[in-house]
Amino acid sequence: MKTENHTAETEFILLGLTNDPVLRIILFIIILFIYLMTICGNLGTNLLIRISSQLHHPMYFFLSHLAIVDVGYSSSVTPNMLANFLVERNTISYPGCATQLGSAVFFGSTECFLLAAMAYDRFIAICDPLLYSTKMSTRVCIQLLIMSYTGGFLNACSFTISFYSLHFCGPNRVNHFFCDFAPLVELSCSDISIPTVVPSFTSGSIIVVTVSVIAISYLYILITILRMHSTEGRHKAFSTCTSHLTAVTLFYGTITFIYVMPKSSYSTDQNKVVSVFYIVVIPMLNPLIYSLRNNEIKGALRELGRKILS
Repeated sequence: MKTENHTAETEFILLGLTNDPVLRIILFIIILFIYLMTICGNLGTNLLIRISSQLHHPMYFFLSHLAIVDVGYSSSVTPNMLANFLVERNTISYPGCATQLGSAVFFGSTECFLLAAMAYDRFIAICDPLLYSTKMSTRVCIQLLIMSYTGGFLNACSFTISFYSLHFCGPNRVNHFFCDFAPLVELSCSDISIPTVVPSFTSGSIIVVTVSVIAISYLYILITILRMHSTEGRHKAFSTCTSHLTAVTLFYGTITFIYVMPKSSYSTDQNKVVSVFYIVVIPMLNPLIYSLRNNEIKGALRELGRKILS
């Protein structure tokens, strides 16, 4: 059994969220609405940043790419998930499963790096404002962006290569709504020691590095804000960070639940619900968080509205 080629299984069956036909229709409508909001909200945010000259500085440069990544992240799973609500047998091909896994990991990892880059940007803006234009020049921003996409790509490669090194010659029913790595490993009939260590190391390293950058940046930001004598200055400095902090808390909070907490502390169904939140819901919430809590984006929206009406 262990020596059989992995192509012994040409497709996987995704068990999805529920078998209840009524609940499937309800979930289809809700998730379709969320997905459409995700596409409209993030593409709208990206377009606004590109056409509004007042938003042409580093923080919004990274935010525009975060919006693109959120669209890709949600789109890597949600369309297939929606289709599966409407069919009885939720199947996905072997290459399709590898593609879905790789794309989800790529966009998820890239988002980690972008959130860290945005934290570094806020650190420079608040703690070293006189050198902000130099330390966050266009060249530096592009370098950070390339690092973010490269890190996401390398992590996706580690997961995809590990997936192709697994042999599947037995049950092909994946207890999830997408091709997540952990439930796929449970179906493997080969040695999983090396294929699981590599992606665990790469994804773990990304989480540790990005969380460290974010934590250190905000530690220095907090110290700088507390040293400010002006209450108005403190409020202004803190208000520029609240949107990013909210996005970071939501994203890393759910990742911690899935990948850090002991598996015995939660059920597979809880895992699925939390996965829906960080893959489907959070990409919709990010543009709302940044637009509702950011005065510059509100101002750009009002200015755009005036131009359209005039």
